Amino acid sequence: MERKLSQVPNDVKGSVTAMDCGESLIKRLHAFGFVPGTEVTCRYRSPDGGVAAVELRQTMIAMRTRDLENIRVRIL
Repeated sequence: MERKLSQVPNDVKGSVTAMDCGESLIKRLHAFGFVPGTEVTCRYRSPDGGVAAVELRQTMIAMRTRDLENIRVRIL
């Protein structure tokens, strides 16, 4: 089942399948390790829903929820 990363519940693992965003954001995501096949887990979401903590490759990254809308994952 494929979903936007912003829709995946906390502590559920997914595998990156695609990124639908501009070139500058894709370059930043690649620098963090967001490439197809990478396992990611959303660990925390702020109370207002604007920021989330995402874990990938043993690293925790804070990201805006609107950026998570552009990342598609397959639930593992």
